[in-house]
Amino acid sequence: MVQAVALLCVFGLGMCFSLLGSIGVKLMPRLNMDQAKFGSLISLFMFTCLIASLITGVVVDKIGYMPVALFGFLVTAACIFVLAQGKTFMAAVLPCLLLGFGAMSLNTVGNTLIPVILFEGKNPAAASNLGNVFFGLGLFVTPLLVSFLFRKTTYEKAVSSLAVLAVLPVVLVFFATFPEVRAGFSVQDAFALLKEPAVLVAALALFCYISLESSFCNWLAPYGKEVITKDFPTMASEAADASAQQMLSIFAIAMMAGRLIASQIEVITTHGSWFVAGAALIAALVILAMMKGTAIWMSALAVCAGLAFAPCFPTIVGVTYSKHPENFGSVFGIIFAVGLFGGVMIPKAIGNMARGSSIQKSLKLLLPACILLILLVMILGRL
Repeated sequence: MVQAVALLCVFGLGMCFSLLGSIGVKLMPRLNMDQAKFGSLISLFMFTCLIASLITGVVVDKIGYMPVALFGFLVTAACIFVLAQGKTFMAAVLPCLLLGFGAMSLNTVGNTLIPVILFEGKNPAAASNLGNVFFGLGLFVTPLLVSFLFRKTTYEKAVSSLAVLAVLPVVLVFFATFPEVRAGFSVQDAFALLKEPAVLVAALALFCYISLESSFCNWLAPYGKEVITKDFPTMASEAADASAQQMLSIFAIAMMAGRLIASQIEVITTHGSWFVAGAALIAALVILAMMKGTAIWMSALAVCAGLAFAPCFPTIVGVTYSKHPENFGSVFGIIFAVGLFGGVMIPKAIGNMARGSSIQKSLKLLLPACILLILLVMILGRL
């Protein structure tokens, strides 16, 4: 049962990370927001995730996995429900802030359990890839469900259905037997780990990768609507919204497939840096194509992006685990917190640039992250 809870935690994390991107095409006109304000909501969520990433690590080691998992599912569901009812920008701020605590509770429980409970802890990068297939499933289900429900019912009911989905795993938490936590996590000790070369490089690599993933999760649907509207100006608004939201589902399906494939590669832990470097190179080429592409190519490019992104996060986590297995809770807390700075800064920067230009042109901000990611993972592989 603990395996199911861990996998549902990363599923819930996927829901959290795709939530704003999934409902953005409806949320922006509902709250009278432009791209810059929408980018601010994303940054608020990601900044809270950054803070919560460290706090939840401390709490897990103090009180164990079970209460943190319960907190994660319940707070996530409550925040989504409140966001469904809000009708002003300020009414959306509080749930976006608190959602970071729900998301990071699920993240800490799921991603620290998965390398230990899957594959008997013998291939952490493969285990992390397999477990994070469920992150992709959360990315997939969220936009697909709301895209369908937006055409059938009101905004409030459509988004509230996600809250119901987020709270269902609570039942399983009570029946799971969790491993005992390893004491020793403290914020001070975690930051001290940045003196370790592998931890520092992994943290910077996650900064680059989370910049990419959070930007795609939150801007892919608005990007899709922008391109569709430009290429097919006579298309009905509802149809354009649905097609744009489906882009995120396509991206998520490709990410799930890529991580499932990566989980079957026996040497992915020992040679993970090469896999991530190749994936980052493909991601850069996809972004260049998206900057010039038309609506006809959007689905194909979303598939390529999902496949390219797929092995990056779990492989970086797994490779880092193989270098610091004895205190991985501390290591994971700090590298993920540093990585989240990318999610705070880059999606907001895209929104600011898009306000005076377009989302499509603003994607050029992601290219330096791809290049730096290649360099950093190659260094990580040599440490």
